[in-house]
Amino acid sequence: MTDPGGSLDGLRVLDLSRVLAGPLCAQLLADHGAEVIKVEPPAGDDTRAWGPPFVADGTSAYFTGINRNKTNICLDLSTPTGHDVLGRLLGEADVLVENFKVGTLARWGFDDPTLRARHPRLVRCRITGFGPDGPMGAMPGYDAVAQAYSGLMSINGEADRPPLRVGVPIVDMVTGIYAFAGILLALHARAHTGVGQLVDCTLVDTAASLLHPHSAAHLADGQVPIRTGSAHSAIAPYDTFDAADGPIFIGAGNDRQFAALATALGRDELSGDPRFSSNAVRVANVAALRAILREAISPRARHGLARELLARGVPATAVHDVAQALADPHLRHRNMVVELDGYRGIGIPIKLSATPGSVRRPPRAQGADTRRILRNLGYTDAEVDALIAADVARAHDEPPPTGA
Repeated sequence: MTDPGGSLDGLRVLDLSRVLAGPLCAQLLADHGAEVIKVEPPAGDDTRAWGPPFVADGTSAYFTGINRNKTNICLDLSTPTGHDVLGRLLGEADVLVENFKVGTLARWGFDDPTLRARHPRLVRCRITGFGPDGPMGAMPGYDAVAQAYSGLMSINGEADRPPLRVGVPIVDMVTGIYAFAGILLALHARAHTGVGQLVDCTLVDTAASLLHPHSAAHLADGQVPIRTGSAHSAIAPYDTFDAADGPIFIGAGNDRQFAALATALGRDELSGDPRFSSNAVRVANVAALRAILREAISPRARHGLARELLARGVPATAVHDVAQALADPHLRHRNMVVELDGYRGIGIPIKLSATPGSVRRPPRAQGADTRRILRNLGYTDAEVDALIAADVARAHDEPPPTGA
């Protein structure tokens, strides 16, 4: 029997985060059934303005991609009234996700010792750029800053071109996934101990963790890795080639696959060539190998060649653009594009057989659930009206959020 509520049904999450890593973590929890309350300041989450494109109510597509399945309350947490509301929200929460600048919660009276004492079962997830201490402690950081600082940018791009930022905010996104995993670990531990704990995730830790295999290679031989474009530093061939009608990616990770590739290209002699007889020597002679493969691949149509290689057990694909990928029949078969009440977004990548995740609610307008949530916390209608009026006034006084 399946549980329509998801595997995290009944879990209560307070999402105080903005931008990407924290909201993505909270969305993953929400996708799998958690009740997530997103708290936004009167000026709104910065990413509401990160566009174009903009979708419903002038909200950016960026924001809608990481804030579905949540309820939304608009609240100025820097005020005494906001502190009171936050205290009540924390009293009902199992998990707190926040990515404030280091010291912000402490300044409001919610430092970690206080949270542990008042809410011992609360799992507290903190996401920062560099962490609270150390030589770079409390320093601000965006995804690209972490990429540059960690060395990740130095290994991305072509060898004869400058270091290049990865084309998606990979550090932010993986940090959100790590935070999601850390919260689940802490909840599992709480089931045995009855006590929550701090989940501490930083962008720079994530970026360093993404350096494999370059980090492992450097720690083994001391060499500084170089950029290799779409090629692999330790596997050959594993690269993009120009076919007659566009780019194709081919990866032959072992000798059997290389022999099959050679056969498909009508170059059986390559697998017996001493320069290419094993992966190690293919890597050493990759320039010569690439030249030969380029000549053999260039007359072929990429989709037909990819199908032939896949049939022979060689991983290969035409290089898709984003539009082609999101329209691809296999991605659609895997439900990786979802639609709900005008919302269109990426599907749920973690697929569970008995308690699957679901998309139940499009991203909410800022403050859409403020009145209901405050009433549920015990505030009177008059108090709710006063809180909302004060936050609306502060929203007009604050400058609009800016992008990165």
